[in-house]
Amino acid sequence: MSLDIDYYELLEVERTADNAALKASYRKLAMQYHPDKNPGCHDSEARFKAISEAYDCLRDPQKRAAYDRFGKDGVNGAGGFSGGGNGDFGDIGDIFESIFGSAFGGRQQQRGPARGADLRYDMEIRLEDAFTGCSRDIQVDVAARCEACDGSGAKPGTNTNRCSTCAGHGKVRAQQGFFMVERTCPTCQGAGEVIADPCNNCHGEGRVDRRKTLTVTIPPGVDEGTRIRLSGEGESGARGAAPGDLYIFLHMARHKVFEREGTTLFTRAPISFTTAALGGCITIPGLDRKGHEINIPVGIQSGKQLRQRGAGMPVLNGRGHGDLVVQVDVETPTKLSARQKELLAEFRETETGDECPASQGFFGRIKEMWDDLTE
Repeated sequence: MSLDIDYYELLEVERTADNAALKASYRKLAMQYHPDKNPGCHDSEARFKAISEAYDCLRDPQKRAAYDRFGKDGVNGAGGFSGGGNGDFGDIGDIFESIFGSAFGGRQQQRGPARGADLRYDMEIRLEDAFTGCSRDIQVDVAARCEACDGSGAKPGTNTNRCSTCAGHGKVRAQQGFFMVERTCPTCQGAGEVIADPCNNCHGEGRVDRRKTLTVTIPPGVDEGTRIRLSGEGESGARGAAPGDLYIFLHMARHKVFEREGTTLFTRAPISFTTAALGGCITIPGLDRKGHEINIPVGIQSGKQLRQRGAGMPVLNGRGHGDLVVQVDVETPTKLSARQKELLAEFRETETGDECPASQGFFGRIKEMWDDLTE
């Protein structure tokens, strides 16, 4: 059969298909045309290799972009190297290792299926939860180890066979120009073994899609963007390979009273003009469920910030707390009784200007400016 077929047609997907669709179609077709399922059929073997080549190209964003623009010429340039004129040699460590050995800096690759992918979960929590710490149950959909075959991918009671393409090494070598390049075997995907009789539950993958419930412990003091790692709770590796990790990224819900900057809590408290003039005390309920008394000094001005030490957020993985900062906003009364208006009128009659030095100074400067303009 001819292998000069469009990669998207080979994988039976649209050109707009995302990575998940590519992966799903590749798995289905690879299972269908696998040489072990079609012994002695050269067409199936050729189709399997072509499908693997197409998937290897399209799952790589850079290779896919080059293929979409230039076709196979954009992926396979002069001398057999991928990447066209830019000379993208794939894993340059593989090239040097195949010529000089690992002593010259070549990266030693691990034989066998790759480790499972890491996963991300975004969680929103309240500021109160960040203050005290808490535990949350979450549900995640992951590719989990197949229990029927214990992740091997083979039907229980059967064995795997050594891969005939790579002779069990997990890698194949190919001449590319002046170099001998070693790559992962496309038949066994680096495992060195192929499954003769796949597990009916996972179809040889060694893992199945599953929703699982996990408990996440959130320590006190976490902040926006704090990352919590759950080791081994990511996607399971194929054919029993090690699982990836699950990373929980925390986000703070907007609070109706407090704003936060590090371990410092900020809030704004309106006070009456009489309290501002005479002084007094206000109580701010803290996240520690205690009332924090804030002393208002005599003559405080609007916008002044008062600090309460140790009433802020706890230090993550440490000791102590930050501070609580209260910004005072002096509120002018808008609803006055007749008696209150009478008292304020009497007060105004006794004003000398010394009660409000800032106001007196400002209007003094205005008078000086006016006198200068009229001279």
